[in-house]
Amino acid sequence: MTGATGFLGRRLAPALAARGWKVRALARAPVSDNDWEGTAPQWVLGDLADGDAMGRLVEGVDLMIHCAGLIKAKNRAAFFAINAEGASHVARAAKASSASGRVILISSLAAREPQLSDYAASKRAGEDAMREILAERLTILRPPAIYGPGDRATLGLFQLAASSPVLPVPAAPAARLALAYVDDVVAEIRAAADASAGGALYAIGGARPGGYGWGEIMSEAAAAVGRDPVRLPLPMGVISAAGALADVAARLSGRAMIFGAGKARELAHPGWSVAEAELAPWALARTATELGAGFARTVSWYRAQAWL
Repeated sequence: MTGATGFLGRRLAPALAARGWKVRALARAPVSDNDWEGTAPQWVLGDLADGDAMGRLVEGVDLMIHCAGLIKAKNRAAFFAINAEGASHVARAAKASSASGRVILISSLAAREPQLSDYAASKRAGEDAMREILAERLTILRPPAIYGPGDRATLGLFQLAASSPVLPVPAAPAARLALAYVDDVVAEIRAAADASAGGALYAIGGARPGGYGWGEIMSEAAAAVGRDPVRLPLPMGVISAAGALADVAARLSGRAMIFGAGKARELAHPGWSVAEAELAPWALARTATELGAGFARTVSWYRAQAWL
């Protein structure tokens, strides 16, 4: 697998090992096995563009899981270098290997709407590149926004809810966002790993595939940190302007930022719910973690790690 040292990968690799898989993982730098509590993969040092490392990674494997990706980048080219070109490197290595096992790509629900942001476009381009090379060997899973222990991307939401007397709520009443607790996403990937067939594309819907409104998301975040700040509707025009300013700041500073104009368009988009027809067959019989319970577990982990 790739991406084993990331937020999702750090939960996925041990879960696969517990299922009986022998896990081999790519890492850009040496990793301390002490952090893995006896579940460390067999490490291959290198990156996605390192042909020799990728060859060692995929040689003789029954299954390849491509989990690596960027959720923030300095610019469009940086997104595409990892999310699109990196995916192509993985696919070519898998095809060139003597093994003919299945490949699972962990994409994003954002890939449904590539016109919204550079991130979404890069994820869609990665899907297209891998599908062209691997055809029926490829299974694509599109999770929505993932949260849970270890996630830094949603930490800011809980920090805001814990410290501010006012909690902004995007004024996008039509917007519905499917959200998924990280261990539920891990369970979906593990089920896909156990399946025998490839060539499919499935969305992951979380506990409520129809999604949550922004008001409910903010209320659950406040409840998780034990506060009740005033909810302030924030016009989408203000959010869009803030995104444009964030893009300018990113260009001037040279820093990658998760929020920008593209992310603002994603926040306003009404189509982040998941229909039952998009779900994998195994997902229909599984109970996932409700938002309130998932947020509570996440906040408990943050506090135990002194992140919050």
